[in-house]
Formats: sequence, structure tokens, C-alpha cells
Amino acid sequence: ADFDAKKKRKVAEIYQALNSDPIDVATLRRMAISEGGLLTDEIRRKVWPKLLSVNTDDLPPLPGKELREDSKDYQQVLLDVRRSLRRFPPGMPDDQREGLQEELIDIILHVLKRNPQLHYYQGYHDIVVTFLLVVGDRLATALVEKLSTHHLRDFMDSTMDNTKHILNYLMPIIDQVNPEVHDFMQSAEVGTIFALSWLITWFGHVLSDFRHVVRLYDFFLACHPLMPIYFAAVIVLHREQEVLDCECDMASVHHLLSQIPQDLPYESLISKAGDLFVQFPPSELTKEAAQAAEAERTAASTFKDFELASVQQRPDTVLRQRFRERLRGEERLRGEERTKSILTKPRTNRFVKLAVMGLTVALGAAALAVVKSALEWAPKFELEIFP
Repeated sequence: ADFDAKKKRKVAEIYQALNSDPIDVATLRRMAISEGGLLTDEIRRKVWPKLLSVNTDDLPPLPGKELREDSKDYQQVLLDVRRSLRRFPPGMPDDQREGLQEELIDIILHVLKRNPQLHYYQGYHDIVVTFLLVVGDRLATALVEKLSTHHLRDFMDSTMDNTKHILNYLMPIIDQVNPEVHDFMQSAEVGTIFALSWLITWFGHVLSDFRHVVRLYDFFLACHPLMPIYFAAVIVLHREQEVLDCECDMASVHHLLSQIPQDLPYESLISKAGDLFVQFPPSELTKEAAQAAEAERTAASTFKDFELASVQQRPDTVLRQRFRERLRGEERLRGEERTKSILTKPRTNRFVKLAVMGLTVALGAAALAVVKSALEWAPKFELEIFP
């Protein structure tokens, strides 16, 4: 009964935000991040376009079949889509699934034709099919195009350089929280390639339950483009004991980490990823993660285009103010020295860092409210994320 009451309150709050003038994008973002996400596909069809600033009254026409004749990517897309059977609901009639696969091909080719600067990559179809199944072909085409020119832009370059650069944030995040796991992985020389398919498909390729996939998409659509790499880090951190019990060699650790568990505590991990993003924003990790990457070619910079969607909001100020307020509350409860430890984040003592992490996790609900980042945060966050 309590769960149903909470769900009803959340649905009411979402529709209130949708019906306000102007639409309350900040609240929609908070709803997408907080426990349970957007709850239903019916709500997602209304909210996802708002999170991506897509005008549903001006959707592009459905692409014509001539796309297939003109596209250099058609054969590869066709092969990938034919292999995508498990991404469709079990028990779906063959003719319905085959129709959706045809629509999937057309959406991908349409986006690529309209944006010749983008390059297809294997795994892209795993993201597109999620949108197709939730919102239908026409709206999916518009959402995927916006997503591809912003959040996914780095993965669609002609080289893997920017994708590799984003993967390079993984180890610094892990090191901030658990240096023992970080050092073990470094000793094993496992690298970060095990997380590549997680990152470039937003976990769509590796999670078998569609409910978990769309829950993560709610989260990622509401947040900064780098949030998927924070989520990848919390998965590794969640498996700390498994990692440390593994043979310290590349093959063993890679095999362990590449087999992603299906029974992850998703809500807890989403909360922790939000906490880590607030505590260790990309700007603080840049030096460790930096390689020769051109700032203007990355999603983090093109994401500034979203400023138009939230010009009335001052997210950076709001975020910092809310985090400071929360810390003041913790100071009263736990004492000045405890709070100081959060702010200074000592890096020399593993046990101090774990104690800090324990407190941060306890602040999960606050961080979910604070991590309203995304459309609000990125435009005003004047950071050289990729120097």
C-alpha cells in the first residue's frame, strides 16, 4: 500500500511538471533519477523528449526505402539488426519483430544520412532499439538523432580516440573510492576494454531484462553525458570482493568483469553513481584521465547546446548550494571533523576513504536530488573536461 501511494504521488508530480508552463524540466529530471525512474513506458514517451529538448509537434517524416540503396553502412547495419533477436520481448510474434527490425534499420540509416559527420559503430543499434520499443519509430528517430549529436557523439567519431578517453575516467573514479581494487586491477593490467560494450550501448547490450535497461536510460538521459562511466565504476566497486579474490592476471580479471551480473541492485548503484559524480566531478579527474583529445569534438562540449532548453535555470549554483546545505546538516549531526573529511577526500588511507564512501552512500537520496545535472549542469559548468 505504501509503495502504491508513493508511486501515485510520483506520477502526479510528473504530470504536474509536464503540465506546468513552462514545462518543469528540472523536476522531470529529478523524477527520472530518483528511485524507480519514470515508472512506465507511457510516461517515458512524454518525458524522454523533454529531457532531450525534442519538439514532438515537429517530428521528421518517416524515411523512405531509398536510404538503403544510398547508404555505405546498410550491410553492416543489416547484419547487426538481424543479430538483435534477444533485444525484443520474448514471445513477440515473428512478423511483429521483423517489422520492428525493418524500422530499426531505417531509423539508423536516416540519422546517419542527415548527419554525415557521424559514423556507425557496432552496438549503436542496441541503443536505437530501446528507443524504438518505448516510443515508436517516428519519435525514436527524432530522439536518437538528438542523442547521437550530443551524448553519443564521441562514440560516433571516425576513430576510437574519444571513446578511449572516456574509458580512461573509469580507473581514476575507482581509485578515489577503493585504491585497493584500483591497484589490483593495475597490477593485473586488465585495462578498461571490458567496459567498452557497457559504455557504447548504455548497458543495453549486456543486460537481459528490458526493465533494467529503460531504468538506466531514464537515469542517463537526465544526467551529464559522462554518467555511464560513473555507473560502470560503481558496478566494479560493487564487485570488490570478487575482483580481489580473482587471480591477478589480465585474462582472469577481464573474464570476471566482462560477465556482468544480471541481479545488480540497480537503485542502490544509481544512487552511488550520483554520489560519486557529485563528490568527484569530471573536472577533478581530468588530469588523470586526460589524453590528446580535442575538446570541441566531444559530447561534453556539444552538450552545451542544451543551454537553450534550460536558460532560466542556474544549475551550477543550485548544485553547489544544495550540496553545501546537505553538508551543513551532516556537520550538525556528525561533527565538524567528519564533514571536513568529506570535503578534503584524503587519498592516503583506504579505510578513511571507505568511511567517507559509507557516509556518501547514506546521502544517496540527497545526491539524487543534487545530481539534477544534465541539461541544467553542463551548459553552465565552465570546465575543461577534455583539455
